[in-house]
Amino acid sequence: MNNTWKLKKQFKNLKGNIYTVLIARLLLVMLLFTICRILFYLFNTSFFSGITAGGLLKLFAGGLKFDITSTLYINILYILMLLIPFRFRYNASYQGFLKWLFYITNSIALATNCIDIIYFGFTQRRTTWSVFKEFSHDTGNARLAGTFFMDYWYIIVIYIILIIILVRGYRLVKLKSTTINNNWVYYPIGSVLMVFFAGLCVAGFRGGFRHSTRPITLSNASDYVEKPIEANIVLNTPFAMIKTFNGHVFQKVHFFKTEAELDSVFSPLHYPKTSAPFRADNVVIIILESHNKEYLGFFNKDLDGGTYKGYTPFTDSLLQHSLSFKYSYANGTKSIDAMPSVLASIPSMGEPYVTTPYSNNDINSLAGILGKKGYTTSFFHGAPNGSMGFSAFAKVAGFQNYFGKTEYNNDDDFDGMWGIWDEPFFQFMAHTLSAQKQPFFATVFSVSSHHPFKVPERYTGKFPKGPLPVHECIGYTDNALRQFFETAKKEPWFKNTLFVFTADHSSFRTHPKYETSIGAYAIPIFFYKPGSDLKGCKDELMQQIDIMPTVLGYLNYDQPYVAFGQDVINTNSNEKFLINYPGQYQLLMGDYLMLHNGIKPTSLYNYKNDELQKKNLVGTLPAIEQQMDSKIKAFIQQYNNRLIDNKLIVAK
Repeated sequence: MNNTWKLKKQFKNLKGNIYTVLIARLLLVMLLFTICRILFYLFNTSFFSGITAGGLLKLFAGGLKFDITSTLYINILYILMLLIPFRFRYNASYQGFLKWLFYITNSIALATNCIDIIYFGFTQRRTTWSVFKEFSHDTGNARLAGTFFMDYWYIIVIYIILIIILVRGYRLVKLKSTTINNNWVYYPIGSVLMVFFAGLCVAGFRGGFRHSTRPITLSNASDYVEKPIEANIVLNTPFAMIKTFNGHVFQKVHFFKTEAELDSVFSPLHYPKTSAPFRADNVVIIILESHNKEYLGFFNKDLDGGTYKGYTPFTDSLLQHSLSFKYSYANGTKSIDAMPSVLASIPSMGEPYVTTPYSNNDINSLAGILGKKGYTTSFFHGAPNGSMGFSAFAKVAGFQNYFGKTEYNNDDDFDGMWGIWDEPFFQFMAHTLSAQKQPFFATVFSVSSHHPFKVPERYTGKFPKGPLPVHECIGYTDNALRQFFETAKKEPWFKNTLFVFTADHSSFRTHPKYETSIGAYAIPIFFYKPGSDLKGCKDELMQQIDIMPTVLGYLNYDQPYVAFGQDVINTNSNEKFLINYPGQYQLLMGDYLMLHNGIKPTSLYNYKNDELQKKNLVGTLPAIEQQMDSKIKAFIQQYNNRLIDNKLIVAK
């Protein structure tokens, strides 16, 4: 008992000089970051299948490098104010200010880490600074945050425990006064040590001491991973937010020295391939919120020993009469990624296009192009007007009309969180289209398959709940589509309308095939035209950025335009490719999937035979690697340079 009392007394009397106290407190922050990383992994293990114990240790060890950098960034003011070699730094009031500065800055950093423990499940990536741009126009942010913390209350408990550790840890080692009374000694020593620690901080910011070392950024996490998604374990959220404060930096690149050489590998310029007359069909694009391809029974007849039914009986029945694709994927992970990808064939490469400095560039879009052909163009989204910046992008894209919660004008159908329930809003769209002049181009973005995953009370118990909360909402939206089509098929415009179905991004999943770097992007994309020959499920690639050129090709559009995707109906299968950016560039071409850090390939898989990406073939197939490496570099050069030079439309 006496020994325990003595030990406690020794801990209470721990004292150190100003430098040991600083180091101890920075190590405390790193310890808390490590605890957050452990919790992040434990809460999200379903996204990180196949990691060995050794691999996990490597990820955690790599994470220390990023923790050092973020700890120094977060505490830079505290460090500077503690190291300045003046005697007033020992003053009680001065130390009191520094204490609260330390508490506040590190509490904010820990809050971002804690939130991402849960929020990662929705986005499958660390939160970056762009989140503030994404939600800057939303009017219900406080309500959303309240619901989030009510549903995930235990994160608040975890956060409080971490703050208690932070406060008690700070108090554990007390600062003792300097024993150097001679100013001729005190100030030179203090100055030298300040310069020494400043050098250590610079090395910490850069990620090393070597002259060739560049300041580490998000992509450096790939040095420690086998799969891109594992980089999220290595990273911490404060680091991700700090490094994206000014947005993803796009730089002009010149992998190919001449335009002719570049265009021979990849060109986003599209020229009409037919002299057939323009087909003035109506076009309706339906973007389904958070619809993972796993949710559809049509695409997953092999799951669960052939017993899997899915949660979309109506969509499955419609697919029997539609043109679909076995390998269809999103080009991003967020709702704001989808708008430019689907409507303007501009993917998100590292940052959502709409939050880049180039978001006001001149662009082609289906709304703008078809508007010039005499179409009535309308965008429908049941959320409060301005939500997610959709109305702003709709204007940039050239939509003539915007129909949101304001235009719906009936809050009785408001879900209390995101917007108007899908069923009544889809009916509103059907009636609105019936009143419009044809031909028309319309896009609707659903809202009801969002957290907190509720359905209208009258539908409680009607749809299968499944192992995930979102499954019931998927059933509800599927039924809303059924009701929409029952209404639409009675209208004269229905038979002359091309319907395009896609999702904005993937979502929660339960099967391993959808947890790989490419499986995490799997979404349904298909085309339905009543009475047409657009039928069958092709064993081919399809991505969101292919929608615009495919629609224009189907309509026999007769003018050149810029699009980063392909017309999948009129492109040979051996020329098709697919690209997205899960922390690295990811390219599908032929039978192979390549992960690429922008300089060289890091992984190569035969995604058709190796569905779970177990066997990395990088270094074993030089001819295929060379071809895919060239394609990725050509895409990067076209994308970066055209964004920077504002060349997203055909020069007049």
